[in-house]
Amino acid sequence: MKGFSDEGKTFFRLLMNTMNTSFESRKHVVILFAGDSGDGIQLTGTQFTAVSALHGNDISTFPNFPAEIRAPQGTLAGVSGFQLHFGSVEIHTPGDAADVLVVMNAAALKANLKQLKQGGTIIANTDGFDPKNLKLAKFPDGVNPLRDGSLAGFRLLEVDVTKVTRNALAGSGLGTKETDRSKNMFVLGLICWMYNRPLEKIIEFLKEQFRKRPELIEANEKVLRAGYAYGDTTETPMTRFEVAAAKLKSGTYRSIMGNQATAYGLIAAAKQSGLSLFYGTYPITPASDILHELSKHKNFGIKTFQAEDEIAAVTAAIGASFGGSLGVTASSGPGIALKAEAIGLATMMELPLVICNVQRGGPSTGLPTKTEQADLLQALYGRNGECPVPVVAACSPSDCFETVFEATRIAVEHLTPVFFLSDGYIANGAEPWAFPQTADLPKIQVQFATNTLAQGEKFLPYKRNEKLARAWAIPGTAGLEHRIGGIEKEHETGNISYDPDNHEFMVKLRAARVAKIAEYIPEQKLDSGPDAGKVLVVGWGSTYGAIKTALIELREMGLDASHAHIRYLNPFPKNLGDLLKKFDRVLVPEMNNGQLVKILRDQFLIDAIAMNKIKGIPFTATELKNRIAELLK
Repeated sequence: MKGFSDEGKTFFRLLMNTMNTSFESRKHVVILFAGDSGDGIQLTGTQFTAVSALHGNDISTFPNFPAEIRAPQGTLAGVSGFQLHFGSVEIHTPGDAADVLVVMNAAALKANLKQLKQGGTIIANTDGFDPKNLKLAKFPDGVNPLRDGSLAGFRLLEVDVTKVTRNALAGSGLGTKETDRSKNMFVLGLICWMYNRPLEKIIEFLKEQFRKRPELIEANEKVLRAGYAYGDTTETPMTRFEVAAAKLKSGTYRSIMGNQATAYGLIAAAKQSGLSLFYGTYPITPASDILHELSKHKNFGIKTFQAEDEIAAVTAAIGASFGGSLGVTASSGPGIALKAEAIGLATMMELPLVICNVQRGGPSTGLPTKTEQADLLQALYGRNGECPVPVVAACSPSDCFETVFEATRIAVEHLTPVFFLSDGYIANGAEPWAFPQTADLPKIQVQFATNTLAQGEKFLPYKRNEKLARAWAIPGTAGLEHRIGGIEKEHETGNISYDPDNHEFMVKLRAARVAKIAEYIPEQKLDSGPDAGKVLVVGWGSTYGAIKTALIELREMGLDASHAHIRYLNPFPKNLGDLLKKFDRVLVPEMNNGQLVKILRDQFLIDAIAMNKIKGIPFTATELKNRIAELLK
């Protein structure tokens, strides 16, 4: 371009780019962002998720990050990932394999290449493939995957993101460290160009995020626009994609993550019951964001208490319930183990308490940032003595709202602790949510005891209604003084009792109280498929999306199976046993070593087939599809 002015060169490049750029329409796309924890991968993913949601796409996400706050840079252990599946069709999972893999260094490529489809696109930051990064990623000396032909089956786009970012911010006054932190904005801008996404909402986010640092707003916006402009000006042949808005049911939508939805569900339940919400907790991954979200909403009368430990957190929540508030506590498996004795106390005292368990890999500290469904048996049986507790489980990020609302209803109307189960996959994943209006939510009935005693009549604090629940007697109410505690009590009076017959009676009564809840919950329905047949896939929790996707794909192949997803795990819906027996085979996929399958075999005497995965990552639809197809044959 010798002899051209700068303006002429720019025009020429734009003209050539227009000639080199092709446009394709796609129904759905999976993008996997990967890099060091300090590369802003989660922010990049969440911002592109937000603009895709605003575009009207259906979405599903899967953040995957190390447990360490600052994981070792450049190493395989330090790789952070964010997978996003968005489309113009219904999306139920973050996708089995990526169409596009964005990698900021060699370790990110090595850790995630197996997740990329053959023929997929790799966008690689070449600065992350220097000798130091290659060594940290444990590539053999002299081997560089960008140069050795090992990526021949993929479309490779090499960009020195670090260099371009530094050039864009030359003269900004920012140091090298702060400049390099903006690299993720270049990637985000380039991806927005590839998928025709506007930048305005991201810029609004930057202005809010860095409102006290205007120089960072300017820097990040400049790099974001540089990434977008790179797509327009690069001479490398590029493809742009159009993913149209999805045809979702009418309503007002927002993108929601599971922990956010849990917090909103608790707030809604407090409002619909007329109770003050008290949330006692101690931080733990992946449950901490429930506390963070609830603490923002003190305008609703929410009280959040970060206790010194898990035991103090749950006992404070029990104290709040004793005083007439809605007591809630949350943790993950290790913290739930510490709360076990106090949950038994709430069971004995017959007080409402919502216990949120956002499950993760175990045992002990286990896999703090990886997902698992291994706490079902803990929720059902993990307390001393005969101590039954109702258990419900959410199946998706948005479903956390309805399910924790239902957990609260059961706790308040039946005066019992209730477990609400989620997991790391649901908690940190996101999807569109058509949120309800307050007027559309059911009321939660609260029965406080009142003093209607005749002269000389004694108050019976454990006299029961048709639900086998007692009235909620608030301390300080004249005439309703009563004994409460963890020692076995006499039926109706609540007085301490060591009588053997009374103890057996009370043990069976506590079991009957929980079993009675089956009369006040919906019967089990099939999510899809015929009412009877060869194969029924029974799921619970976060396996929902993968099962649903697998069955959709099987139907496209001319095969059909049925799907039942269980929200109420204790007690089961009263028709569940009859439903299971209508099928020749029952397959139970779980991210554990076989827990629900044990319970189904025990309670319904069926030869249920276990399908287990214990890798800290969810099932893929393909894994399930292949197993179901085997059973159908």
